[in-house]
Amino acid sequence: KKYLVQPGKIIDIKKTEIHYNREWFVKEGIIPILELSRAGSIQQVLRRADFKKRIDEGKDISLLEIFYPLFQGYDSVKVKADAEIGGTDQKFNLLMGRRVQRYYKMPEQDIMTVSLLEGIDGVKKMSKSYGNYVAVDDSPNDMFNKIMRLPDNLIVKYFLLLTDVSEKEIEKMKSDIKIGGLNPRDAKSRLAREIVSFYHGATAAKKAEDEFNKIFKKKELPSKMPTVAVSQKNIGILDLLVKTKLAPSKSEARRLVIQKGVKINGKIESNWQKIIEVKKGMSIQAGKRKFVKIA
Repeated sequence: KKYLVQPGKIIDIKKTEIHYNREWFVKEGIIPILELSRAGSIQQVLRRADFKKRIDEGKDISLLEIFYPLFQGYDSVKVKADAEIGGTDQKFNLLMGRRVQRYYKMPEQDIMTVSLLEGIDGVKKMSKSYGNYVAVDDSPNDMFNKIMRLPDNLIVKYFLLLTDVSEKEIEKMKSDIKIGGLNPRDAKSRLAREIVSFYHGATAAKKAEDEFNKIFKKKELPSKMPTVAVSQKNIGILDLLVKTKLAPSKSEARRLVIQKGVKINGKIESNWQKIIEVKKGMSIQAGKRKFVKIA
């Protein structure tokens, strides 16, 4: 069946099926795979732009990479897909699904591509493996903070792809930013509020914004900080930063201290050889976003 996705509608979980392709690839054996290999040609696969580029550059393409589009297309056959949605980078694979279905004498699926969303690093597409992602189950504060780290040139794209703000209003924001009538930081705050509100509600979004402003505008300590117990009464500052996991190594801790990126009880510590008298309730900050309190 084909369904029209309407704004405000959600997926009915009771009507939803989840399949893992090991259901057929593991159980069916090699014969269906050999039959599947007849559904496509080497010439067609090698027309992919990224493959062509790699061939021109003298780089290898593994046989698995050549088979992958066929495997993905076979998934469409097994679930009897009449529609498939994917990023623009998946266009070739989605079209291969149509070809494979045609080979198996099935109606060809409709396909729809959506724009790729770069991650908060502004370079690579958003991916957990790249560490540049905003998770839908992030806390309101974490979600707000991550979005505020977004490069200015992606503000408009995030508004278009991730919010319900009208295109007319987004175009006005784009124009205002360009002529200097709107500070990108203020636009980013609006963006963060919109996204956090979508997942956590308007009240949580407002609290997250207030907390962000408290830390980064007013330079105050967070309302809540993770606590760490330190048994030593006196400890070198580098060891303290490593022990509290504010730095991954003593060399990184030393760099932070020298660059005046470490504060203890709100005071910058720039002597990397200093011995710190550890006290309960002491706050330690490393960089702009890492805080702990001594338990």
